[in-house]
Amino acid sequence: MSVVLVTGSAGLIGSEAVRFFADRGFKVVGIDNDMRGYFFGEEGSSRGNLVRLAERYPGFINHEADIRDRAALEKLFQEYNKDIALVIHCAAQPGHNWAAREPLTDFDVNAVGTANLLEAVRCHCPKAVFILTSTNKVYGDNVNRLPFVELATRWELDQGHPYFSKGVDESMSLDQCMHSLFGVSKLAGDVLTQEYGRYFGIRTGVFRGGCLSGPGHAGVEGHGFLAYLMKCAVLGRQYHVLGYGGKQVRDNIHSYDLVSAFDHFFKAPRAGEVYNIGGSRFSHCSLQEAAALTEKITGRPMDMVLVNEARMGDHIWWVSDVSKFAAHYPGWKLTRTVEDILREIYLENAGRWTSAGR
Repeated sequence: MSVVLVTGSAGLIGSEAVRFFADRGFKVVGIDNDMRGYFFGEEGSSRGNLVRLAERYPGFINHEADIRDRAALEKLFQEYNKDIALVIHCAAQPGHNWAAREPLTDFDVNAVGTANLLEAVRCHCPKAVFILTSTNKVYGDNVNRLPFVELATRWELDQGHPYFSKGVDESMSLDQCMHSLFGVSKLAGDVLTQEYGRYFGIRTGVFRGGCLSGPGHAGVEGHGFLAYLMKCAVLGRQYHVLGYGGKQVRDNIHSYDLVSAFDHFFKAPRAGEVYNIGGSRFSHCSLQEAAALTEKITGRPMDMVLVNEARMGDHIWWVSDVSKFAAHYPGWKLTRTVEDILREIYLENAGRWTSAGR
């Protein structure tokens, strides 16, 4: 039986991938040692997702290996070897600000961990497809040099700019800007994944995501925008808005829509290819607009306080142009808007958050 190996299998995208491919008859093997608990504390832990996956899919196997541990990966890849048809690499240090606390940990997880996995694929299952969950942060704050107009509830791109109608495409420069340390470590893994495709012929694909979201997100302050916003609304917590007057814009893609894109690539891979992937103009909002939707869904006012200082290297505005991926894979489409995502987060998590008191 073909094996789908998912790193970060308990996280938002990893757990979605486990469900997606297990439901389609694949043997799914996970790698997850709950580093999220180390990064973000108990509230950010993904253990709950792992428990629910084990209950729903008795055939699912998770290995509590660390992707920085080459010996552990060697043992695991030797076990499954050429049965591995697809590797979906979701494991990461995902915190923009957290990376500055422990830069070496961040780089070892995001860059070196990716290198370890790519080499394991090259040595043990070179015909497998390898998908990296990258990030729009690889473009750094070059995005902030675009011409913006301040509106009542958002920053918006000037209508005369080529990116206005569809968003930012893959031609955006990666150079001579501030990325955040997180953006740099992810960029290192991103470029290396491309190189394994172009140099070694490994069937690699890089997906540079906007805000990834869905009910499986263990949102915490500083990571997990929509999930944490909704949690604050449900629990009556104060939400800290970091800069830009709360008018910063993000596109938001549901975890299912992203994994569906992975599946399309898996069926017809293009080695070394790179895609911007996100909610595009179909599913995007400012922070202020997301807060208003949250109030509409919960019937409760948000308690928000503005912190004038934005995160270093953070984007004022981001909308992903997904037209390249859509042209390569015309059968794929986005299915959930921002309001759909927020409502699903609320319906699936509100009771659990309230009963747990967090």
